[in-house]
Order: sequence, then structure tokens, then C-alpha cells
Amino acid sequence: MARIRVLVVDDHRIFAESLAAALAAEPDVDVSAAGSGPAALRALERADAEGRGYDVLLVDAELGVPAPGGAQAVPAPRLEGAGAVDGISLVAGVSSGRPAVRSVVLAEKDDPRTAARALQAGASGWVAKDCSLQRLLAVLRGVLRDETHLPPALLTGVLRELTATRRHRSESERLVESLTPREREVLRCMVAGLGRKAVAERLFLSPHTVRTHMQNVLGKLGVHSTLAAVALARRAGVGPAGPVPALGGDVVERGGQLAQ
Repeated sequence: MARIRVLVVDDHRIFAESLAAALAAEPDVDVSAAGSGPAALRALERADAEGRGYDVLLVDAELGVPAPGGAQAVPAPRLEGAGAVDGISLVAGVSSGRPAVRSVVLAEKDDPRTAARALQAGASGWVAKDCSLQRLLAVLRGVLRDETHLPPALLTGVLRELTATRRHRSESERLVESLTPREREVLRCMVAGLGRKAVAERLFLSPHTVRTHMQNVLGKLGVHSTLAAVALARRAGVGPAGPVPALGGDVVERGGQLAQ
């Protein structure tokens, strides 16, 4: 019998241990648990080194999200480790670095926006935490057959979110296309985190000329800050300029305005 290796990643210790115990009772499931994103990554690395990689990650949708009340809130018990890696980021990293591993997101409530983000990050399924063990096992086995599992009640909302994301991307692409080739070069430098002086040195332009280009970029993109321009550029698929030598201490933005 082929065995399924599962890693449960949840920072609520009682839930994680209970779920792991329930899954471990199945004859074809091997299961471990991690209490944070960094702990999960360490578990994955250990398993790879031992030649026993995991097949499926069960990841809490709210992994790493602070409890209501901010710093004054009582932190939930954790299995091990610590860190600020949230659930969706973990899914994205695993999907990119270990494409053979399937990720299934566990959620206390159905949230179309988060579910859409999870699917975009590479998740293969979304399951309610209070679902039956039989349902969860069906999803685990299904994603290993390259199926995508999503509750029917979420489908409309997720499709709406994905459509909106594509619409925003199309609008962003249209705005970027309105830039001149030189302005696009400047925008790529902005995406790379370079300030005016660094861009001037990279493109062999005067700081005054670069400032003019940056102002034109902001105007054509319809934004008022470098950070907003970078966010729009990323939506449009604009990558950063290539590696540059360290130029040290160049300020990109102060208070939403271009650095002087």
C-alpha cells in the first residue's frame, strides 16, 4: 500500500495534535506536525535530506496572523519554532521550491479572497477545519491525483476574485504600456528599490533627468508615490532591473514623496 506523507502546519497546538492523531490512525497515512512556517520549512528540509519527502502540506489559512487585540492578545500555544511566515506565503514557497508537494489550506471560515490568493499561490485545495475526516482524506487523495478541491459555496466568490485580479492586471498592463522605453527602464529600477541617484548612475543620466522621468512615470500611472508605482508595476508583471553594485544608503521615498 502506497503511503501518504502529510505535514500539518498550524500554530494552534491542540487542533494540530488532534488532527495529526486522527490522520495517523489511517493505515496509509504518515503524519507530522509543525507549529509555524519556519518549523514547517525545517521539517521539509529534514525529510528531503532523509529521502522521505512529504506528499501533502495541510496549512492553516491564518498561520502567523496575530490574534485580535494586537500585542495585548494572548498568543496561541505553538508546537515548535516561531516566525512571521504566514500560511499563503508558505504555500507559495513550497509550490515554487517543491512542486511535487501538494498544499491544502485549512480554514475556520470560507473567505473567497483568501481562497483565491491561496489558489494563485499554488494551493490544490481549501477545506473547512470542521469538515469530516472522510472529507479531508478524500481531498488529500484527490490532490495527489492532480485534482483541485474547493467547496461549491466558495466557487462563485473565488471566480469573482480571480476575475477582478485579472482585470486589475490588465489595467495595470495598459498603464505600463503608455510609458516610453526609457520610462519603463526607470520603473524597473524603482521596482528594484533604487532611488534617484542610484538610477542616474545606472542609466548614465543626470539626477535631474531621472527625477523628471520618475515624475512622468507617476503621472502616467496615475499614482502619487513610488511605493504605489511599484505595486502597480508588480501587478503588471514588471520585474526589477538586473543586479547592480551596492551603492549604499540611497533613499527611495520619504512620506510617500520622491526623495530629494
